[in-house]
Order: sequence, then C-alpha cells, then structure tokens
Amino acid sequence: MLGRLYANEVCSAARTLEVVGERWSLLIIRNAMFFGMTRFTDFQRDLGVATNILAKRLSEFVEAGVFETRPGAGGAHVEYVLTEKGRQLQPVIIALTEWGDRWANPEGQPVTFEHEGCGGHVSLQAGCAGCGGSPAPSDVAARVDSRFIALREQRRQRR
Repeated sequence: MLGRLYANEVCSAARTLEVVGERWSLLIIRNAMFFGMTRFTDFQRDLGVATNILAKRLSEFVEAGVFETRPGAGGAHVEYVLTEKGRQLQPVIIALTEWGDRWANPEGQPVTFEHEGCGGHVSLQAGCAGCGGSPAPSDVAARVDSRFIALREQRRQRR
C-alpha cells in the first residue's frame, strides 16, 4: 500500500488510502469491476503496469480482502476476483470518473455508466438522509465523532 501508515490520523479516508491510494490501484479495481478482468496478464497488458508493481498490488489487495484468488479455467492460471469489499468501491470509481470527466478530460466522457436493468445513466450524487436533498459541496460539513476527539488529540501530541 502506501508504505507509510497515517498513524496520527483518525480518519477513514486516510485508512482507505492505505488500501487503494497508490498509483494503479483504482485502475486495477476499475478493470476488474467494469471490464471483467481477472487474470494477471490481462491487467498487465491493458494497463501497461510493470509486472513487479502489479504483482505487489494484487497481493496486497488479496491480503486486504479486496480481491480473492481462484484457480482459473483448467487450473492453469490464478484469477483475481473482486470480493464484496472490493465491489463496494464502485461509488469511488464512479465519483473519480465524473470528476475527471468534468475537470481533467476536455475531450469529453470516454466511458459512461449505465444501469443494466433499464439502460439509464448512473451517476453519483451526495444525498441527505434527513431531507432527501442533494446538498452543494459548500453545504456539507464534517463533524468529528465525540468518541474520536480525545484519540485524535492524543495522536497529535505524540508528533
């Protein structure tokens, strides 16, 4: 993963970056999730990632429970299959893609996400569980859970 733990952080986003924050990580997961890739050679060929880096990422994903290995057809090759934990990263991939479509890809949308059931466009929007609205980013505040305030302060004092 990143090679450095965020030991002073009391933050789920930081912990998530420990698992999926390195270059290639989300692209590997994207290819498994949306393009059905399961074999080492397919990931390597499609992404052009160095074999040693790909082997390390896949091994770490298996260790973290994002992928599991299964024998391939005929038992010749190992397949890397997303677990439920890995599949739950789908909103992250969609959110990053939407951001990239808007801010990093002036040529337009290279990929769209569609609902298999009806063909409708799938997008990700923040939603309020209280009123059902879609608040603007400026209307969303982060509140630290009181259980973690003391822990956060202890970790800061150790720095």
